[in-house]
Amino acid sequence: MPYGYTGSMKTQPGKRQAVIDILLSGVGRLREVGCHAYIVCEGDEDEIVVFEVWESKQHHDDSLQLPEVRAQIGRAMPMLTGEFSGRELAVLGGLGT
Repeated sequence: MPYGYTGSMKTQPGKRQAVIDILLSGVGRLREVGCHAYIVCEGDEDEIVVFEVWESKQHHDDSLQLPEVRAQIGRAMPMLTGEFSGRELAVLGGLGT
């Protein structure tokens, strides 16, 4: 069964677009490592929400160890406030799964 994850993060004031640009900069490679859907959205002021669907939880976890993903995380972290939320989801079907 595919693995779903949704998470949100708060950025420092005025840094949301820079973080969005980082999050979207490597999406082309995600499909190669088991990602079915990766959607970045603006939430409330300075908030970013990401919806993800992966082949499995292991595929998701492995993706977080890729050097390019680790570099993106390193670039984004100084622009975040440390306010994060996340939720794992059971994916049942739909468009993009």
